[in-house]
Amino acid sequence: MIVVRTATPRDAEALVAIYQPYVLETAITFEYHVPTIAEFSRRISQTLARYPFLVAERAGEIVGYAYAGAYKGRSAYDWSCEVTVYVKQGIQVKGIGSRLYQELERCLAKQQVVNLTACITEGNQGSVAFHEKFGYQQVARFPKIGYKFGKWHDVLWLQKALQIPTNPPKAFRPYPDSYHESVKM
Repeated sequence: MIVVRTATPRDAEALVAIYQPYVLETAITFEYHVPTIAEFSRRISQTLARYPFLVAERAGEIVGYAYAGAYKGRSAYDWSCEVTVYVKQGIQVKGIGSRLYQELERCLAKQQVVNLTACITEGNQGSVAFHEKFGYQQVARFPKIGYKFGKWHDVLWLQKALQIPTNPPKAFRPYPDSYHESVKM
């Protein structure tokens, strides 16, 4: 059974362990160095001030996480955000990422977010297919924009309308813990 809950800074060590192989072995993330536990703890706290940061647990072990962040730092973009998901390597095809995204989208809808974006390194077909399954469509491609492991990488941007935009838009609501209840799968 999978339980999805809001992350806390105390989860940082487990999340760094999930993230580390993606940093060291892939171009899925463009970070060169694995963040410290303190840095990751800061990222969790900073994200939770405005957006959801969720973890998935199975039998008490954190096996994945997903979070949202600002698409851009200007007020006009308040209704658009970038979403990210990571699942512990070796267990990706168990529905954990899907469950995290379902809950993430539920939280973001309550916040009045209208548009979701995902930035994906070209060649990561698993992530492209995962996002397309959730209704994302490719809207942009930036050629040779990131450099890692001795080669240039293209980046794809995918987008999904989470809700129909209103004019004027409904007020964006920052993410408080009360928006999320633990969900079992």
